[in-house]
Amino acid sequence: MLAYVHFLRTPYAARLLGGTLLGRLPNGMAVLAIVLHVRAGHGGYPLAGTLAAVSGLAMAAGQPVLGRAMDRYGQARILIPSALVAAAGYAVLAGVGARPLPVATAAVVVAGFATPPLEAGLRALWPDVLRDPGQVQVAYALDAAAQEVLFTVGPLLVVAAAAWSTSAALVLTGALGVAGTLVVAGSPPSRRWRGADRAADWAGPLRSPGLRRLLLALAFAGVALGVYAVAVVAYAERAGRAEASGLLLAAMAAGALTGGLVYGALSFTRDPAARLPWLLAALAAGYVPLAWAPPLPVMLVLAFASGVFLAPSLACCFSLVDRLAPAGTVTEAFAWIVAAVGAGSSLGSFAAGFGQDLAGVPGAFAGAAAGGALALLTVLTAARLLRPVPAPAGPRTPLAVGARRDA
Repeated sequence: MLAYVHFLRTPYAARLLGGTLLGRLPNGMAVLAIVLHVRAGHGGYPLAGTLAAVSGLAMAAGQPVLGRAMDRYGQARILIPSALVAAAGYAVLAGVGARPLPVATAAVVVAGFATPPLEAGLRALWPDVLRDPGQVQVAYALDAAAQEVLFTVGPLLVVAAAAWSTSAALVLTGALGVAGTLVVAGSPPSRRWRGADRAADWAGPLRSPGLRRLLLALAFAGVALGVYAVAVVAYAERAGRAEASGLLLAAMAAGALTGGLVYGALSFTRDPAARLPWLLAALAAGYVPLAWAPPLPVMLVLAFASGVFLAPSLACCFSLVDRLAPAGTVTEAFAWIVAAVGAGSSLGSFAAGFGQDLAGVPGAFAGAAAGGALALLTVLTAARLLRPVPAPAGPRTPLAVGARRDA
């Protein structure tokens, strides 16, 4: 744990991590807030799941676009306007509800697409902020663990706000995104950061077949997360306990936080590409018992267990990005990771709504295990593509992979 202490004592590290987590709280709130708002307006699960999916797909499309713009124009010029536009989208949805449907759809598209790329931006900043290259790996592990706070605190904030009004939950979602973005974009490292000269064609990091496979695996893992977010609402309604959805989301996130912190404190000798299949296998196995849908006390234990290997799986993926992405495209590659998980989560939200209608709560949860199994299968069939490649001649400094300091 001393590595974490040294990391947090680095100037601006705690501010950047904390501000990014605050600004990314909407990522852990949006799906639940949208579903609850649609249900409060007597919309069905297919409609609620579809609008949540549209929001996630829009975010998946927007992250690489905004990330590439941030590489070109700097962070503050992109982060602050995008956060304000996203907040406006949530406010419109809060005002109109699910009807008229074209307006509601446009609102979730705007809110999703304009979601500021804080996650990719933070990982681009670490090599500039952290002087010791070894601390960058610690930052990845802590980032993967700490982001689970979003899915612990976020759902609880939604449930608390929705007890007063589901519209208030949506407005709060946008407001927190703006607040966190201002904390990050106002910091000196963010203000002075500029992207490195681009050394790739229009396809950027997608030229790498290994990265494409990794993104596909993360999309399937996102399916499991999207299924879970909608399925817990169905579970809560069946149990007659409105607070159950937020508690189950928080329990899963607490498991991921615990697993991530333990993973980051350990030292490994095996290559990350060799560890990843085992982590994904454990992740997929953790989702299987959820289809049983037992009483809430038991379900909370199962939810915690289902999240234990989530953050370790993500941290392992982060450590593979630098080797898989072409030189000068690492920042955009991280944005594509966010996009892949978001797209998969949207597909899961969509499928869970129909799974609930067809087979009840067990049918809704079954998709989570299927998503985890597909993620594992994708990695197993791409083992050769994820292996280390020979390093280029000469030393490679952290600044060479994503950012440079201004003179």
